[in-house]
Amino acid sequence: MISYFSLDEIDKIGETVIALGNFDGVHKGHQELIRRMVNTALSANLKSAVFTFSNHPKNVVTGESTVKNILYKDEKIKILADLGVDYLVSVDFDHTIETMEAEDFIKNILVKKLKMKEAFCGFNYRFAHKGSGSPETLMKIGLAEGFGLHVLEPYMVRGQIVSSSVIRNHIASGEVDRCLSLMGRYYSTRGTVVMGNRLGRTIGFPTSNITIDEEMVTPANGVYITFCSHNSIRYPSVTNVGLKPTVKGGVKVKNMETHIFDFNKDIYGKEIRVEFLEKIRDEFEFESMEVLAAQIKKDCLTAAAYHGIINRQ
Repeated sequence: MISYFSLDEIDKIGETVIALGNFDGVHKGHQELIRRMVNTALSANLKSAVFTFSNHPKNVVTGESTVKNILYKDEKIKILADLGVDYLVSVDFDHTIETMEAEDFIKNILVKKLKMKEAFCGFNYRFAHKGSGSPETLMKIGLAEGFGLHVLEPYMVRGQIVSSSVIRNHIASGEVDRCLSLMGRYYSTRGTVVMGNRLGRTIGFPTSNITIDEEMVTPANGVYITFCSHNSIRYPSVTNVGLKPTVKGGVKVKNMETHIFDFNKDIYGKEIRVEFLEKIRDEFEFESMEVLAAQIKKDCLTAAAYHGIINRQ
């Protein structure tokens, strides 16, 4: 897959079938749209392409970073490449794009620059100045410019429309177990391991603390059954997301710490990736270090049983 991160980079490009959208989660609905686009391109002997933005338009329009990422950019690129896409066009949503009229966006960028012969989009796709562009706009101009349009109906899983906003809400509320059915993969985040208070080590459950990525959706505070990946090896783990310390008193700091089962490597300063499978319990404050230690042991036993490391007894 050839990736373009600026329209100025695009020089020679073959005639295309293009999937249009933010694709910020590349969830199952997005995947279905892209698969249909790729298959159409193959059948028509055209190039398949995805046109999207490297930043979320809503954050630019509002001037606030209210919409958090579900995927890292490199992960998004890999997923799209694995789906068989020939070209990825991922450009900044800037003032020029924001103020562009729908007709200009279609004619000057999609048709003239990207040589679009077929377009694919979702039923609720909006684009151009103040979201004035819609599938109806694409259909109208397509009749004049000679390109076809395919609009994907709402994609449903268990009676629920799959959308990035729904996924964000599930993650933010701690319902991480819903992500697998909506995205086809677990929600994950990653970060550099930093020095913590080493409390877990004193009771036999050392943890790896990672910095919170403020650009990513953060799961609700609580304890989760997780997988942790380091150097492309996936380990069973249990993760706490919340404010530290969890005993009464002291200044509270947002933190994520993971206990990796059967793991004794020194990974301070290294990057790890944490996949969230299921929430065990909410976060709550403890009366003493002894009560906290007992609960940590209980959480680890619950997660170990889930992973099949030990019997729940």
